[in-house]
Amino acid sequence: MIVRKKILLVLSLLMANVSLFFLSPCSADIYRYTDAEGIVHLTNVPTDTRIKYTLVMREKRVLFDRKLGMNISQYDHLIAKASAKYNVEPALVKAVIKAESNFNHRAVSRKGARGLMQLMPSTASSLRVRDSFHPESNIEGGVRYLKYLLRYFNGNLALALAAYNAGENAVLRYGGIPPFRETRVYVRRVMDYFERYR
Repeated sequence: MIVRKKILLVLSLLMANVSLFFLSPCSADIYRYTDAEGIVHLTNVPTDTRIKYTLVMREKRVLFDRKLGMNISQYDHLIAKASAKYNVEPALVKAVIKAESNFNHRAVSRKGARGLMQLMPSTASSLRVRDSFHPESNIEGGVRYLKYLLRYFNGNLALALAAYNAGENAVLRYGGIPPFRETRVYVRRVMDYFERYR
């Protein structure tokens, strides 16, 4: 009888911890898939496009928490380092960060983009950014991606920014800035911030 009570106590404590985990604001989206051998896999970064993932837990989103943002100079040394490495103007990087996350390194968008430069998990994976919430890694990856887009669109800043927001395929499909209100507003905002930070 005592052993049974101990087992029930352990199980109830375990369930309480599990429920706290699922209610935690710093949790992440969890996806599941079953492989050919019947083994169930769980991941927070579904990067393999050949696999059909099932969402089993959604992350609580943090959108532009003003208390965590606002210090516009705290990442200047990291911006300068990445900008020099990839030959991208620091003011442009700062403008993208301002528009994307308002300098909140824990920001998560509705679509799942993360960190200062709001990298999608698949983009972060392709850029070998292991932790999108790590400021230096996020800025390094974001600036590298921005440089790629600037080269891809032959230095056309508006198109590169539109692609950063909506994806390069959308820019190619529409032959310019896509007719999405969000993207058009985004490009204007970044350009305004860019001029201001210059």
